[in-house]
Amino acid sequence: MAHQRNAPDTAQTARRARFGALPERVSPADMVEEKPATVPDPARGTYNSDEWLVRTCL
Repeated sequence: MAHQRNAPDTAQTARRARFGALPERVSPADMVEEKPATVPDPARGTYNSDEWLVRTCL
C-alpha cells in the first residue's frame, strides 16, 4: 500500500506558518540598556575635613 501525498492538511499549514522561518536577528546593541546604577547623592561632596575638630574639641 503506497502512501499518497495529497494537498497539505490544516495542521501542516499551521505548523509551516508558525515554524517555517527563523525569527529576525536582534543586534547586541538592542539587548543592552544603560542607566546609572544609583542616583547621585547631592551630599556626597560636602564633607568638611575640619568638622571632626568642632565636634570633638568643643
